[in-house]
Amino acid sequence: MTRQSDAPLHVPGGVTAPKGFRASGVACGIKKNEQLDLALLVSDVEASVAGVATTNRIKAAPIVVDQPRLKRGRARAVVINSGCANACTGAPGLADAKAMAAEAANVLGVDEGAVLVASTGVIGARLPMDRVRGGIARAALQLAATGGAAAAAAILTTDTLAKEIAVRETAGRIAITVGGMAKGSGMIHPQMATMLAFLTTDAAIAPRTLQSVLKRVVDATFNAIDVDGETSPNDLVLCLANGQAKNTPLASGPGLARFEAVMHLVCERLALMIVRDGEGASKLVTLRVTGASSTAAAKRVLLAVARSPLVKTAWHGEDANWGRTISAIGNAGVPLRPDRIALRIGPVAVVRQGVGAGSSAEAEAAIILKQREFTVTVDLGQGRGEAMVRTCDLSEDYVRINASYRS
Repeated sequence: MTRQSDAPLHVPGGVTAPKGFRASGVACGIKKNEQLDLALLVSDVEASVAGVATTNRIKAAPIVVDQPRLKRGRARAVVINSGCANACTGAPGLADAKAMAAEAANVLGVDEGAVLVASTGVIGARLPMDRVRGGIARAALQLAATGGAAAAAAILTTDTLAKEIAVRETAGRIAITVGGMAKGSGMIHPQMATMLAFLTTDAAIAPRTLQSVLKRVVDATFNAIDVDGETSPNDLVLCLANGQAKNTPLASGPGLARFEAVMHLVCERLALMIVRDGEGASKLVTLRVTGASSTAAAKRVLLAVARSPLVKTAWHGEDANWGRTISAIGNAGVPLRPDRIALRIGPVAVVRQGVGAGSSAEAEAAIILKQREFTVTVDLGQGRGEAMVRTCDLSEDYVRINASYRS
């Protein structure tokens, strides 16, 4: 990438928008009613690969398989299933994950160690491997440079819509594209959540540099969203970079900075799609904590508020019940000066110096809460630490979806 560049341009195609990537999505019988449930994503040439996985101490079989393979820094393909998490399935589940990679490698004619695996769905169930093997074979036959949409649909669980995006930046004669697809609707929290995301790019970039970029971007996007305060054993973000843009390899300087900015844009848009599609959600809330004694303290307060069901149900009910937020702040386990706390809903101050601003302020705030998207700001009045998360409300539909998830 040269010094002069055009503004990033949104383009169609999702993960197959970058040069040299093909994908497909098929129904192999893991889910009911012939729903798409298996995706295959392939680079035509060996690619640099980077990954960020769940911090949950219980890790699903695909994560166990992938982690040593990611250390190689090179990959060709990812095989993904939905409808079954292949988590807490012991040695047989681990063998199933390895068999998925082996089958994909066989039909693609690539090295088994160059294939990564991901799964999402019900925890504790075994994969129907005969169906999965047949699905992988069909998916390989259907691989196409226009297959991004089918792959994005095949990785969904309780999602109500597919989540995909692609962005291209042109500098001189070089055009670099970053594509992405994600799934996630529930069990979302800033430690990686029940979400999968797959990024592709035709940029030339070394694995170690790609890993550094991905980690920074994930921390600022996928690890800055919340739906319900829960996390999963399966969460994974992978990025493949195959160099087909024929750029000078990105290593440092303005070119790398622009590439990271495009990666950030792609991941931020996918992350916002996840929150907007939160299970039963009707509000997108940008929650900010400022004035903390440190960034760590700000994050603790932030997450205490974001995962409070009382706060989130008040948002859903469009009730400016600021006492619930104050209580959550007090439960965060950080030193506080209650007489310095301020709370705003949108621009409306409902708490000043730890005391409510009165019924007229609450009435103004209730109008803000009727909006589809709004901001809530907590100012602790103690320092310069701050943090932000995108989150949502909690509705009756969330209970309904999760009460009948296995039915």
